Amino acid sequence: MLRRRTEATPRDEGPEKPRRRRNGGAAMTSPTRVAQVITNFVAGAGGITLRGSLALDPDRFRVTILSPRGGPFTDKAEEAGLEVIPLRHMSPTLNAKADVRAIRELEAHFNSRRFDIVHTHSAKAGGVGRIAARRAGQTAIVHSFHGLPFHEFQSRARRSGYIALERRLARITDQFLTDGAAVAAEVIRLRIAPPERIRAIASPIDTADILPVTDETRAEARRRLGLPTSMHIVGTVGRLDYQKAPQDFVAAIAALQRHDVCVVWVGDGPLRPRIEKLIANKGLVGRVLLLGERDDVPALLPGFDVFAMSSLYEGLPCAIVEAMTSGVPVVATAVNSVPEVVIPGKTGLLAPPRDPERLAGAMRYALDRPGELARMAMAARVHLGDRFRPEELGRDLEEVYELALDRQHVVPSAPASPEAARNVPFVSPSS
Repeated sequence: MLRRRTEATPRDEGPEKPRRRRNGGAAMTSPTRVAQVITNFVAGAGGITLRGSLALDPDRFRVTILSPRGGPFTDKAEEAGLEVIPLRHMSPTLNAKADVRAIRELEAHFNSRRFDIVHTHSAKAGGVGRIAARRAGQTAIVHSFHGLPFHEFQSRARRSGYIALERRLARITDQFLTDGAAVAAEVIRLRIAPPERIRAIASPIDTADILPVTDETRAEARRRLGLPTSMHIVGTVGRLDYQKAPQDFVAAIAALQRHDVCVVWVGDGPLRPRIEKLIANKGLVGRVLLLGERDDVPALLPGFDVFAMSSLYEGLPCAIVEAMTSGVPVVATAVNSVPEVVIPGKTGLLAPPRDPERLAGAMRYALDRPGELARMAMAARVHLGDRFRPEELGRDLEEVYELALDRQHVVPSAPASPEAARNVPFVSPSS
């Protein structure tokens, strides 16, 4: 269960400074007003945004979330006392006219609310949100990379264009956050963000909701899934979209050639019709189940014999961390920050992205050696420790927000005027 933080978590470095809000040069101690802007209030990025917002001290931070209406976390945010402003024009797809409207809509909200910090998430919201914030003259701008919008499977021209765009957007960004150290290292290596203004975080999960794998939780999960305990189950959680490569996942299951294996995919997305056709063409109807969106994922995880992920690019997926915390062995693609938690042969197995045959081989190895995978699952829980608790993200956010406000006070971000910000392209590659 997601809960609003009610008191500040103690720190070791002594008394904290009061949060400042700039107002004509005077320092104020009223709550710092934070706008969280996200393309879709769903999936991993949505969960990180919500858990981070709830982990902030409500006496010192007043959080408003701006997102299109309809995400599964909207009700949870409002129930927890957060303000949610629905956006009419934010879209995950590229559309020049819609993106201009989205910038103007956000700029109007920023002008009317006068937030102290605008914190954008992922590529599309990061593009239109940062430009709108700069045009409105917001005090401080923070951006989170939940994975990177460019990857090795794009054309060189497309990848180079996205990198150039992120470098330009970086000029109007005060602080950066990334899901995992590998993503931060790539951002630094590509000279998108300077090393002193970027921080890697651990994607938080709500450990109170995670159920450990036991005979009882396994039986209950199988009952919810409507599957017998005698079947092997390979499961995954994620959107049916390009990033998650569900076509590779289905191809891997076909290559597995195991009739004692049933597969479940929890989540929905724009590729569902195409994947349903692929499942039929591969003769996997009845063996690959697309469950759609579910609100009982923690109760389903103990029913998986193996958690598998076929993504082309990622940050540090919350779904993998949740599976590991539950005690489910993990097979995943070796992308971005995934190897920080899935250590080959120690805490799980890795396969190359866009290689269904090798992904199938890793799944087969996991299913045939349950004892070895149980050892890896136990090692994974030890490896994760307490790093992924929301309280850790709350502390990181408070410190990064303070740095962003301090930087605005000492060294204003470039460009120095809203007019200069108008020259930054508004398009962004993906959500």
